[in-house]
Amino acid sequence: MHFLYNLITQLAHILLKIIALFSPKMKLFVDGRKDVFSILQQKITAKDRTIWFHAASLGEYEQGLPVIEKIKERYQNHKIIVTFFSPSGYEVRKNNAVADVTVYLPLDTPKNAEQFLKLVHPDLVFFIKYEFWINYLDALQKQQIPTYLISGIFREKQLFFKWYGGFYRKALNTFTHFFVQNENSKKLITQLGKTNVTISGDTRFDRVAAILDKDNTLEFIAQFKDGKTTIVIGSSWSKDESLLTEYINCSQDDVKFIIAPHNIKPEEIQELRNNISKKTVLFSEKENKDLSQFEVFIIDTIGILTKIYSYGDIAYVGGGFGNPGVHNLLEPAAFGIPIVIGPNFSHFDEAVKLVENKGCTAIKNSNELRIAFSVLIQNRETRHQQGKICSEFVQKNKGATGYILAQIANIKSL
Repeated sequence: MHFLYNLITQLAHILLKIIALFSPKMKLFVDGRKDVFSILQQKITAKDRTIWFHAASLGEYEQGLPVIEKIKERYQNHKIIVTFFSPSGYEVRKNNAVADVTVYLPLDTPKNAEQFLKLVHPDLVFFIKYEFWINYLDALQKQQIPTYLISGIFREKQLFFKWYGGFYRKALNTFTHFFVQNENSKKLITQLGKTNVTISGDTRFDRVAAILDKDNTLEFIAQFKDGKTTIVIGSSWSKDESLLTEYINCSQDDVKFIIAPHNIKPEEIQELRNNISKKTVLFSEKENKDLSQFEVFIIDTIGILTKIYSYGDIAYVGGGFGNPGVHNLLEPAAFGIPIVIGPNFSHFDEAVKLVENKGCTAIKNSNELRIAFSVLIQNRETRHQQGKICSEFVQKNKGATGYILAQIANIKSL
């Protein structure tokens, strides 16, 4: 099976190069890996001590960031190396301030794994949430490098739990310890005979809780809001937007709308704008305008949605009409905002729990969306109570970072 895995990886590499000729995103994926080893040679010397974090994409990076920051504080004589698999993570966070070196992870071949570890020679390795690359894990195990999974999630559909997943199960022997998010993950991994597993919770709660201590001021958003009830629509996709634009166009309430789409390609932004009949302004054209005179504000940039949530009275988080489902609810929840989402959220524990606790409302169609918004707009007390449920949920579940750090504090090699 390992031979077959390597063969598939090599064939995928060839196929990706062909796809890159036609796909800008895949071109980033392929081209971004061309200079990884030369970058590592330039930025890491044989005398450097390093700690390596791997994140699949942006969400996993944000999830692991509290641990990365604390590790950087604790081990100041080490360089922090961060790798990404996906362009949507690397391209957004390639210039982050916490890592000394940020690169794509080379494809998972035995040769790449050997060369990568030779250049990085980490004292400690963290994989965030998931992504189990067989050759990298095999090389880490052979070199006996302490390797941890943090904020891990395991599900029955994963290859580890199939009768034919033996070579994948063997790769789990690499991990010094599994820090998982919930009881179900612990149960599944324990069934494989693993005893080095602890429920630590989700480090994302620490990440979003810390946001409250930062300066979230955006004067242009305050000007646009103009003291009025404001609905912030974050990470919306076209299926979300078809319902939302219908609602916005028909709404008679004195409400402002801020839309931060998941995709900000100019043609998609223009299509969104064309579908809105109310007075609309883009972030890219906000200069020298009286923003208070507009009813809809489309954010055609990235990196400021978190701060925008701090101005919201109600949040709609997109992705819930797609697969695998809804985007990050925890940022608006941290600010104590009631949340509305689409129907696909069962893969995300925080969404399930917030819906169960009635801090978040899941809708299936335009009529349910209208009712959910109307209730929250017209009833300040309901809005306050649901928002309180959200903020208390975040505060109650923070602390995973400190727990993880305490557990690895006795590593003698560092």
